[in-house]
Amino acid sequence: MIRTPSVSVLRDSDFCIDYTLFFFFFFVISINIPLSWVFFQVVGHYTQDVPRQTTQSPRTTPTSNIVIESKITIGEALEATALAAGDKPVDQGDVAAIQAAEVRATRRNVITPGGVGAMAQSAATMNARIDRDEVKTKLADVLTDASALLPDDKPVTRQDEEGIIGAELRNSPNLATHPGGVAASVVAAARINERDDK
Repeated sequence: MIRTPSVSVLRDSDFCIDYTLFFFFFFVISINIPLSWVFFQVVGHYTQDVPRQTTQSPRTTPTSNIVIESKITIGEALEATALAAGDKPVDQGDVAAIQAAEVRATRRNVITPGGVGAMAQSAATMNARIDRDEVKTKLADVLTDASALLPDDKPVTRQDEEGIIGAELRNSPNLATHPGGVAASVVAAARINERDDK
């Protein structure tokens, strides 16, 4: 689950933090209630009282310097893949898509040593030598902390979507993208970001 905060002012003395939850099945739910329910379980309490400050001008209120990024980033889309298709063994199609995503996120033409793309390549190379799927390295093992492994990140765009889909298709053993895989997560993120622009 990926949480993206956004702030909405309720009264002069309070504000509420909205969380947009991006689930592994690519539904987006915005929650603006004290208790959030996910799969009928309480997962958190997201409100916070802020003391009223009458002596400050509107430009110096406690929330005036908060920068809110509501777009889904490439790293977050990769982490969503870990949730949606985490049990899938890493193959060369996944490696190509992950490396394409890393190149687009970092805006560099090289794969970062020790980064998410290098980890995916290492996992796919090892998986090719292993016969039993249950002992192979899975997408969840590589992508769970993808945002932290990327030295830079950016919101997913349509251009990113097209490049990552192409990379996965060209390098997939069956010439198709995997449902819930890297390309599918990036497509969902790009469409959500595009919808938010409107």
